[in-house]
Amino acid sequence: MSKLTKLLSLLFAFALVAAACGGDSDDAAEGEEVEAEAGGEEEESGGGVDDDAVEDALTSTTAEGEEGEEEVEEATSIEELEAQWAEGRAGVVEALSSGDFGVGDDNVLRGPGGFEVDLSECPSDWSDSAGLEDDTIRIGHTTAQSGNLAAYGNIAAGMEAYFDYVNENGGIDGKSIELIVKDDGYVATATIELVDELIQSENPFYITTLGSPNTLATYDTLNDNCIPQPFVMTGHPAWGDPVGHPFTTGLQMSYSTEAVFWGNWIKSNMADQLPVKVGGLVMDNDFGLAYEDSFEKWADANPDVVSEFQAVPHDPAAPTITNEMTTLAAGDPDVFIAMTAGNPCLLAVQEAGNSGLADGETVLFAPSVCKDPNAYMIPAGETADGWNIVGGGIKATTDPQYLDDPYIAFANTEMEARGLDTAVGLYGTGFGQFGWAHVEALRIAAELDGGLTRSNLILALRGMDLVHPVTLDGISFSVNGAEDGYFIEGSEFSVYDAANESWIQEGAAIDLNGSSSNCSWSDEGC
Repeated sequence: MSKLTKLLSLLFAFALVAAACGGDSDDAAEGEEVEAEAGGEEEESGGGVDDDAVEDALTSTTAEGEEGEEEVEEATSIEELEAQWAEGRAGVVEALSSGDFGVGDDNVLRGPGGFEVDLSECPSDWSDSAGLEDDTIRIGHTTAQSGNLAAYGNIAAGMEAYFDYVNENGGIDGKSIELIVKDDGYVATATIELVDELIQSENPFYITTLGSPNTLATYDTLNDNCIPQPFVMTGHPAWGDPVGHPFTTGLQMSYSTEAVFWGNWIKSNMADQLPVKVGGLVMDNDFGLAYEDSFEKWADANPDVVSEFQAVPHDPAAPTITNEMTTLAAGDPDVFIAMTAGNPCLLAVQEAGNSGLADGETVLFAPSVCKDPNAYMIPAGETADGWNIVGGGIKATTDPQYLDDPYIAFANTEMEARGLDTAVGLYGTGFGQFGWAHVEALRIAAELDGGLTRSNLILALRGMDLVHPVTLDGISFSVNGAEDGYFIEGSEFSVYDAANESWIQEGAAIDLNGSSSNCSWSDEGC
């Protein structure tokens, strides 16, 4: 398999301009308040990426030592990292304090990029300081700690470990973070009940949720009640809606953007085989359907690249996927994409070998949510060798190539000291990826005029522009008010090396930060 060169990165990025559709670059919904001004064919095809954005992204990912590029000295200790984070927060606080931002006399919260929330529309008993005690910040969290996707509950344990570290080192403005975790078993109806229970009995400062179906089932309620729902643990494109759902944010790369990356990889790397047949194993719920719908839109818009897309759904609760994988193998696809999560990712890799799908010339893709080598690739042995991934620009704390990274090393040391098995990648996801983001948002809010409040937290969440310690070089972590609701809008391409038990990155990461259309979600998509 050939490596992606800089020229190929250029071709790929410009392909995004012409072909992107969905998710971070999804179709703008009718009546959407924020529309692309570029117009023309790109707007009609649902893309939000323009030439200038691509050029900027390529400059950040392929140019080395360019004049005017700010060099950041690499930290070698947690003390140096903390100093860098403090400097990053100070920059965000300065930017948010220098504009006409915050809650005005008219009770409207204003932020960058035309962001506005009329707090007068909140419930009459709403409080800007709910969930805050003299020494405690109460945070509610629903997640799966039982059922087929119970492993994802480990994210909460990792996040709590990071909060414990922060609490032991002064907390947030002297307050300790208390995480109240509720098990919904990845069942959306249970999530609805638990969110209602948290609101009524715990009155938390905010609530964060795991899972696309679960978050979709509750984000209207939380926004109607003006309760922040930050950094939900799902990449569904719906979280890029700062106008319609201003209290909800995602964190990771949108599944729809990932689908666009798949399509453009095929276009760039399989040019002599086009058009190709693509098979997809799709988890049969809102999560999997976001993948399916986005890739199907891309395929329909690019019939010269994809001649046929066969999507085979699987029950999230089923213990096996043998029949579904056998059906896909019988279709003899040129490309197979696992559009699933949790243990079905490992099963997909194993069944690709059992069904013969991995024996031929079929190109195999794992989803970004199944990047942890220990959980999804190593148990499959040699069958996992050569699988591809659009990895979402994130370092896995279990990947051997990152173990000496100062932040990864710190995370693993802290988790081990707190009794967590560092071989479990989802602990690292909670500690390193989500825990850090929550804490930085809280710290920024506490440093704004008026101190830690819900409105300041929302302002912080809509103005963050930081260097996340687990993102790859060249991948931005920022948003811009009502104009850009996605924190991560880029990715790397990697191939799994079974001998080294690691994902090997091919070429530079591609970052399209700030170039995505927002998503006002409906049954028809964005």
